[in-house]
Amino acid sequence: MSYFNKYKTPTAMEKIVAVLSYIFPLIGFIFIVIAALAKKDMRPFLKYHIFQSIFIAFALWVIFSGLGFLFHLLSYIPIINTIVSMLTFFLNTQLFLGFSIITILYFLFILYLIIGALRGSDSYVPWVSDIIKTNLRGQI
Repeated sequence: MSYFNKYKTPTAMEKIVAVLSYIFPLIGFIFIVIAALAKKDMRPFLKYHIFQSIFIAFALWVIFSGLGFLFHLLSYIPIINTIVSMLTFFLNTQLFLGFSIITILYFLFILYLIIGALRGSDSYVPWVSDIIKTNLRGQI
């Protein structure tokens, strides 16, 4: 169920903070800290998007760090070394305006999340949104 159907529409400031938290997850974290220090409770729309942005940023960091470590280990195996280097080259080659395939996919993903936040609805990301909604049970 979307936020729009369940609650009143979010304010423009909430939408801006939600969008900024997807672009820079640290802004969302700082907003949580400020709200906690001021002892103010955030509305469910803002909690959902900020926690989702932080979770996605952390998950992407873990995934890319793990892949980097795995590729580094695989680079010591003679035949697999060439496959890993070719895969890394093709995924990181600049295609359009200096952006690689990975960067383009990342920007499209963040754009989807931003459009959902600007519409005032919940951007659904499989598995991630379910975890956020489970942890914020009763608040969303």
